Amino acid sequence: MSPEYFLRSLLLIILATFSANASNWLYLAKLSSVGSISEEETCEKLKGLIQRQVQMCKRNLEVMDSVRRGAQLAIEECQYQFRNRRWNCSTLDTLPVFGKVVTQGTREAAFVYAISSAGVAFAVTRACSSGELDKCGCDRTVQGGSPQGFQWSGCSDNIAYGVAFSQSFIDVRERSKGASSNRALMNLHNNEAGRKAILNNMRVECKCHGVSGSCEFKTCWKAMPPFRKVGNVLKEKFDGATEVEQSEIGSTKVLVPKNSQFKPHTDEDLVYLDSSPDFCDHDLKNGVLGTSGRQCNKTSKAIDGCELMCCGRGFHTDEVEVVERCSCKFHWCCSVKCKPCHRVVEIHTCR
Repeated sequence: MSPEYFLRSLLLIILATFSANASNWLYLAKLSSVGSISEEETCEKLKGLIQRQVQMCKRNLEVMDSVRRGAQLAIEECQYQFRNRRWNCSTLDTLPVFGKVVTQGTREAAFVYAISSAGVAFAVTRACSSGELDKCGCDRTVQGGSPQGFQWSGCSDNIAYGVAFSQSFIDVRERSKGASSNRALMNLHNNEAGRKAILNNMRVECKCHGVSGSCEFKTCWKAMPPFRKVGNVLKEKFDGATEVEQSEIGSTKVLVPKNSQFKPHTDEDLVYLDSSPDFCDHDLKNGVLGTSGRQCNKTSKAIDGCELMCCGRGFHTDEVEVVERCSCKFHWCCSVKCKPCHRVVEIHTCR
């Protein structure tokens, strides 16, 4: 092996490792919600942060609890969206929290980066609007009358601040080193796609004013969508993600569709570099728990069905007695009384 080849290979490994660990900050979600990140010394002890993120932590102590909530929000939404798939966003108590699943340039990693970036932008924006942060508040640029005839008023969500903080805190790892590597470009693109899922789905909420509740006069403000809506949008983007490769336009390195017959992706789409594993077998080294023991739907032909979920290994069927409330009656005033009803249901689990 020539010295040049060895050095080039070593550099690629270093860049891949650096970029692949860019989601380590999600370990903040593992912190107890009882404690608070309120001292600069705490920032030095937080696992998963690079030095520039530690510095940002020290300069923005009051925002860090929102970052932690954003990480928790992202993990919870990921687990909801993938609850019926072979890979269900299960987490580990080690770094990275999703295991090595996110160290590969798969569409699963693309979703994790997007939902995480969105989670921070959402949580920080919500903290601004609720008055938790001194550095920001409501978006006061949304003022005056509107072409639709209502008055902009109230507390519009300051999404500009939330997005800016998400960019600064999350993207810094990619921009610090190796920002031209294909994995860094992929991460940066998906980070931005996550934030776009909020920006492009902002909604107008209004309150009517007038005699006896009439809508003679109406004030409105801009609000973020529910985070479940953000998760739904990104899950659709996951299903339609574009496989890409690096190309050069002049001196600029960009990602283009690997299949030239596919139309170019937009800023809102998710992109990935590598094919996903099948997630069938237990591989703790790579953070894959497999599907053994997972519940499946016997009648479904989709991915949650026993044939696909169990990867052809078959499944066990057990009868379980469940107790439900039934024959409920309202009693004046003010209670609802129900009878306990017992029924037997079948539970199917993968072998």
